[in-house]
Amino acid sequence: MPAAGLHEIRLETPRGELAALRGGTPGGPRLLCLHGWLDNAASFLPLAPLLSEFELVALDLPGHGASGHRAPGYDYAFVDWVHDLLDALDALGWERADLLGHSMGGAIACAVAAATPARVRRLALVEALGPVAGDPGLAGQRLRDAVVARRALAPRPARVIPDLDTAVAARLAASRMTPDAARLIVARNLRPVEGGHAWRSDPRLTLPTHLRLTEDTVQSILRAIEAPVLVIAAQPSPPYFTPEVRAARLACLADGRLVVFAGGHHLHMEQAAQVAIPLRDFLLA
Repeated sequence: MPAAGLHEIRLETPRGELAALRGGTPGGPRLLCLHGWLDNAASFLPLAPLLSEFELVALDLPGHGASGHRAPGYDYAFVDWVHDLLDALDALGWERADLLGHSMGGAIACAVAAATPARVRRLALVEALGPVAGDPGLAGQRLRDAVVARRALAPRPARVIPDLDTAVAARLAASRMTPDAARLIVARNLRPVEGGHAWRSDPRLTLPTHLRLTEDTVQSILRAIEAPVLVIAAQPSPPYFTPEVRAARLACLADGRLVVFAGGHHLHMEQAAQVAIPLRDFLLA
């Protein structure tokens, strides 16, 4: 269930319906929140009460949470997320806003800030600074694996999950996070079916991507960001966002700053009060 002060909304866009949670202070600074891969808008529930000055909207990206899925035969290509976010801003009537992104949501926010600088005032990122880069030497094998996986994908009955606790246990087996954080995300990602529940998220989200940008290309995109950027990172860092990668990417920004906390990948959920301090200082500047 949404936290007090947040309510469900639906955004009609040319690319399909998007679900979101909205709350905070109407007329306050506009803040659009973007979750990570296989998460959903509920990942911002712990932070939302600490950002009450903002008019806050936490989006379910397509294929996640309560948002619609891509049409049959279509894919979740990275560049399409950029248009989904711009469509959400248009549907909200927000010409300009602050963006807060976690993990994949942070990567999408970076691309939007680079592509449409007039629409992003400030950019706050948790465990992200650009998308995960790929090894160019493995591009052919990655493309082959992705095509094979998609051609082999066939409709199948939804897996029935008997109860919320079973679903939470499944998420914890796949992700390092606290049970409380997992429960928030999982509860929003379940739909009722006969005999229990099924996942709402699109199974296509778990297929390998066809292409990944090289590190040089990612850094070139980061150089196009004009907005001030705050990166909040966890220590120890994940293998795809090492301190060395992080430092090289930060050096590409015109105005970038870094805060590091001991914690896990979902530190914005598990240490919301600690994360909110530099976040509010940055966004309210």
